[in-house]
Amino acid sequence: MKYLWTEDTGAGLHFWKLTNQLFFENAFVVESKESNQGILDALSNIEIKTDDKYYIAFDYVVDNQDIRNKYRILKSIADKSEGKVIILDMICFEHLILAFGKLVVWTGTGKTDKIKIREEVLSAIENHRINLSKIDDEKTLQYLAGFKRYSTERVMKSLVGEFTQNEKWSVNGPHMGECWYKDCCVSEHQVSLRCGKPAVEGGSEKMQMLIHSEEIQRVIRKVII
Repeated sequence: MKYLWTEDTGAGLHFWKLTNQLFFENAFVVESKESNQGILDALSNIEIKTDDKYYIAFDYVVDNQDIRNKYRILKSIADKSEGKVIILDMICFEHLILAFGKLVVWTGTGKTDKIKIREEVLSAIENHRINLSKIDDEKTLQYLAGFKRYSTERVMKSLVGEFTQNEKWSVNGPHMGECWYKDCCVSEHQVSLRCGKPAVEGGSEKMQMLIHSEEIQRVIRKVII
């Protein structure tokens, strides 16, 4: 069996299930272990069979010491697994959404300040963190300084929330918002929702475009069917 384990619940888990369905043709058993620690506990309590492989979607940022410690343990498990435990090279689910090139156009946000901050933050990503030394824009630095408990993951979640406040595009609920995976659900009369107009209306087409985006393809390139 081939497994894809994530710490994500809700929309993040839904994303991986849709990716399994639409890109991997349901080749995986997709499961949430509900936290990074849950993934470590699950790996510690299983006997990996000869034909089993476990692909781990582990949120990893280097500016969070607790996550760094857990990642070291996960890396040790993977190194001893003879290739049966494979860690996907990712920051977090929200980063995959934030990096999607159509995000601004599709969601129709009018927040020009947040659009600029998104560009600055994405260009400063380096080694699983935001490299602040690469940012010169004063408003972006002020935005980042406003986090009481700063971490790259918190910034990603906050910024994604700015672009997906409309529930139809939300990635902060039990499922991804309907506009990500269903036929176009935004009426032209619903101007108050500030939704954009995706070039394609079919739900599976939109998800395919998201899944085939550069950052997601980089993350899943380790996955071998």
